[in-house]
Amino acid sequence: MTLKLVTFSSAAGPRPGAMLGDAEILDLQAAGLPYADLAAVIAEGAPAVAAIRAKVAAPPAAARVALASTKLLAPLPRPARNIFCVGRNYMDHVAEGDRTRGITSSELPKFPQFFTKAPESVIAPGDTIPDHGATGVTEWLDYEAELTLIIGKPGANISKEDALSHVFGWTIANDVTGRDLQRRYGQWFKGKSLDKSCPLGPWIIPAEDLDASDLAIQLWINGEQRQSSRTSKMIFDVKDIIHHLSKGFTLLPGDVIMTGTPEGVGYAMVPPQVLKTGDVVKIAVEGIGELTNPVG
Repeated sequence: MTLKLVTFSSAAGPRPGAMLGDAEILDLQAAGLPYADLAAVIAEGAPAVAAIRAKVAAPPAAARVALASTKLLAPLPRPARNIFCVGRNYMDHVAEGDRTRGITSSELPKFPQFFTKAPESVIAPGDTIPDHGATGVTEWLDYEAELTLIIGKPGANISKEDALSHVFGWTIANDVTGRDLQRRYGQWFKGKSLDKSCPLGPWIIPAEDLDASDLAIQLWINGEQRQSSRTSKMIFDVKDIIHHLSKGFTLLPGDVIMTGTPEGVGYAMVPPQVLKTGDVVKIAVEGIGELTNPVG
């Protein structure tokens, strides 16, 4: 059975858990497990996952929490470091971006293009993405569905052959972007780190439960499908991303890495479409689940 690791709200603050079907959560602390949060689970790795699986298989009654009585938070409500991201990592997305700049012949990037989002930008499933267009911050608020990985084992100068052994698990993120800010400042951090611009979740699937090399990735705005692709269409796959990012740079447990978005973003549509108050953004990644957030 696929394990879904979550963080949920309680009177005492965020607590780590695991889904029990669709309607209940196993409270890890109430089940007697010594993990203050999912960061501690990730740091311990395989032994922690095995202990959680055992509790999920025979959950104590006192540790069962009705999902309806609580709220799922982002699995890592505030990552310890900036969120690492890869830009222009699907060929059709590269091509649509080039078309908006009048470039008719696209070239593949020779190396992954890295940038970061501030950790404070993370919000939970169901939380509202601010309409930064309504406040005049940006004229081009956009969406990006992304398969996202969580590092579980530290390492630097990681080989491609060893890269997947450093992945703890998989989740979903939305790289909400101020497109005009992204171009205006010449470096992507500002346009990518607006408040509440990184919906993350709804849970983490351990790497051993999912082969993420060829998954359907889709996005809808108000029920209209905008993005539909597969992770196998990445220009640089997960092994490449980890290999290049870790050159001379130590990746740490709990690091969040977003792997890029496919074609279908709003600014490249004809006519262009921006996110606005009242919109609902839903992302689905095969084998993981759905991440939905309103805009307001």
